[in-house]
Amino acid sequence: MATDRSPTPVARVLRLCLHLLVAGLLALAVARSFAGHAPHPAAVTVAAAVTAAVYAAGPLLGPVRRSRTGAALWLAALAAAWLVLLALTEDGVWLAFPLYFLQLHLLGRRSGLIAVGLTTAAAVTGFAWHRHEVSAAAAIGPTLGAAVATATVLGYQALYRESEERRRLIDELSAARADLVAAHHTAGVLAERERLAREIHDTLAQSLSSIQLLLRAAGRALPERTEAAAGYVEQARQAAQDNLAEARRFVRALTPPGLDGSSLPAALERLCAVTAEHSGVPVRFHLSGVPAPLPVPHETALLRIAQSALANTVRHAGASHAEVTLSYMDSEVALDVLDDGSGFDPADLPAPGTGDAGFGLPAMRARARALGGTFTLETAPGRGTALAVLLPEPAEDTP
Repeated sequence: MATDRSPTPVARVLRLCLHLLVAGLLALAVARSFAGHAPHPAAVTVAAAVTAAVYAAGPLLGPVRRSRTGAALWLAALAAAWLVLLALTEDGVWLAFPLYFLQLHLLGRRSGLIAVGLTTAAAVTGFAWHRHEVSAAAAIGPTLGAAVATATVLGYQALYRESEERRRLIDELSAARADLVAAHHTAGVLAERERLAREIHDTLAQSLSSIQLLLRAAGRALPERTEAAAGYVEQARQAAQDNLAEARRFVRALTPPGLDGSSLPAALERLCAVTAEHSGVPVRFHLSGVPAPLPVPHETALLRIAQSALANTVRHAGASHAEVTLSYMDSEVALDVLDDGSGFDPADLPAPGTGDAGFGLPAMRARARALGGTFTLETAPGRGTALAVLLPEPAEDTP
């Protein structure tokens, strides 16, 4: 079959060998005709030249390389020139061998085998006509050549298809590996950002807040006459307050991208909209209670749990819609994710590490428990899925 694909080095070598074979056989037929093996050497030379010209034109014609119809027309013209040469000299029978390769390669398996059969019949008939007899020897040569050419071409095509399949699989594996490396890198960066944010919040920010409280208390305890000392204390308290604000800005800069520059409700609402747009599954967001600022680890955990839950809904549940509810209560914050999908039996979940579903739910549960919260899952086959996360709201820092 014709193709525009760049040939491989092996294909280029085979093509060159075929060109040389055709040229050599045509030259041999002309040389033998002048040696007395054909009654009309001049006619044989002209027929060989026409055959060579038609053959040489094939690789230069775009339709021959791009379409099977163009290739068939070119092969028909080449076969006609070859038949004239075969009628003039019995040495033309040897041109049938390279014709077999061309027909099998350009016409496809079924049409190619039919063309090879017709070419073989023409070769046997022409050779027998020149010898004025029909013998087994006259039929064995072209038939054996057709069998060898057919086995060679079909074998090469099978190897080529297998090679292409392996190349495709290697490309897919390489792309998957690159995606996995990028995902691991991104996960590592986000994990490190969250860890730094927690460390800064729990150590530096808390220490600066304590220093500020102590300096404020010291300023109130100083006698009124120690104005200079009170001024120094006030300067120290102001410096602590400024550094506390800077630490908090730094913590906010380390929050996940979904929370960068926005509140948790806004991030969840945006997550629902993006999920619905990309998956086609309607996802509604509900907010209950008065939003209150939460520590970065709490907001990060709730956003990550919502992302993982919606990802499971889109990939596995086959749901027609889903809902995400964020509820602010007096001392707790709750996240509920519900869908009307196929549900599942929690007892049938694979162990972590044995499948896609083996990591998500344990990771959600671990996030909730790490912050002193609870994780509840309610699901059954055919009844959808509902998960609830309840986190305690820590007391706010007093500046």
